[in-house]
Amino acid sequence: MLSTAHAQLPADSAMVAGAALRTFFNIADTWRLNVEQAMVLLGLDSRSTYFKWKKNPETASLNADKLERLSYIFGIYKALQILLPKPEAADGWLHQPNQAALFSGQTALQRMLSGRVADLYVVRQYLDAQCGWA
Repeated sequence: MLSTAHAQLPADSAMVAGAALRTFFNIADTWRLNVEQAMVLLGLDSRSTYFKWKKNPETASLNADKLERLSYIFGIYKALQILLPKPEAADGWLHQPNQAALFSGQTALQRMLSGRVADLYVVRQYLDAQCGWA
């Protein structure tokens, strides 16, 4: 029985990676991110890996760091859709200067592009608080 579960794990991992990356690339397009920005959010430093994942997302091997990043990005996207029901407002929010203390006049995208997972977390936490979830 145990060997059957292990045999299914790679297929399950490929399904998760494929679904997660397809969702990410759709969000990246919606947010008008360029390749470099999308790579930073994913925590990638290899353009070839980025384009391989974009073409065949099921081939990706997503470690805990990548999954955490994707989780925060999906949460940010969801919170924006709830807070700003008009798509153009929700999708444009990341690009607008923000006077909240944690942004100091920068855009949320600038904060997220530090490359640190912690900054994705901070933006997610800020939006969750705005939704009343924190």
